[in-house]
Amino acid sequence: MLKYAFFDLFAKFEVKSFEKRGRIAKFTHSTYTTQFMTKLSVNINKFATLRNARGGNNPDVLKVAQDVQEFGAEGITVHPRPDERHIRYQDVLDLAPLIHTEFNIEGYPDAKWLDLVLKVKPTQATLVPDAPNVLTSNAGWDTVTHQDFLKDIIKTLQNAGIRVSIFTDTRPEIIEAAAKTGTNRIELYTEPYAHEYPSNAEKAIEPYKNAAIFAHQLGLGVNAGHDLSLENLAFFKRNVPHLLEVSIGHALICDALYLGLENTIQLYLRALRQ
Repeated sequence: MLKYAFFDLFAKFEVKSFEKRGRIAKFTHSTYTTQFMTKLSVNINKFATLRNARGGNNPDVLKVAQDVQEFGAEGITVHPRPDERHIRYQDVLDLAPLIHTEFNIEGYPDAKWLDLVLKVKPTQATLVPDAPNVLTSNAGWDTVTHQDFLKDIIKTLQNAGIRVSIFTDTRPEIIEAAAKTGTNRIELYTEPYAHEYPSNAEKAIEPYKNAAIFAHQLGLGVNAGHDLSLENLAFFKRNVPHLLEVSIGHALICDALYLGLENTIQLYLRALRQ
């Protein structure tokens, strides 16, 4: 628990109660509702992974999504993959009427994924260049090579009233080519930042800061995600301008095992409100 002690220095919050075990503070949501802020979208894939490992419906991903929103998150993210090893396609259909914040569906835009997204019509579709057997997203789009393919997909989604974001790295040529696809936003792939942050935070953040400024100049909205955590999120948010949304799943859910889901969401929101 010691590694979380420094979060008490982040800001003053209105304390609602303290749990007897662990003495972890629960915070009210009122602090977060009065000004524009970077949105927290919680990726609930890992809850589905846990459910699928045992069969049955425990944990219930529908209830999880409702609770995550009740606990203050501003969005729900899912990433259905062809093997349905975590979120299933039916889950996405069942979740859609329960999302009253923002619904973000990530994935590689093959025909099955595209049909699902066009049926659900989420707030946002995030295009990710995953191979079918990849364990987790590990690269952004080569927006130069795949520009025509992306243009067609993006136009189809936007014609259905869906905001589109595409997963990219921080290279200027990739961001410039992304703007030419017609996408609304990019999502900066932050694993390199998370990897370098412990040893050299200033060096780690620099390409992301520059990428966000450049993207904004080109008229693109900026999202971010992958390996963002309580350890590195506040620094990222303070130093990357124009950040509209972060999508966080694995680290947040790991933290929730120790801290509880509601408290964990509040800590992530707290890190974004610096």
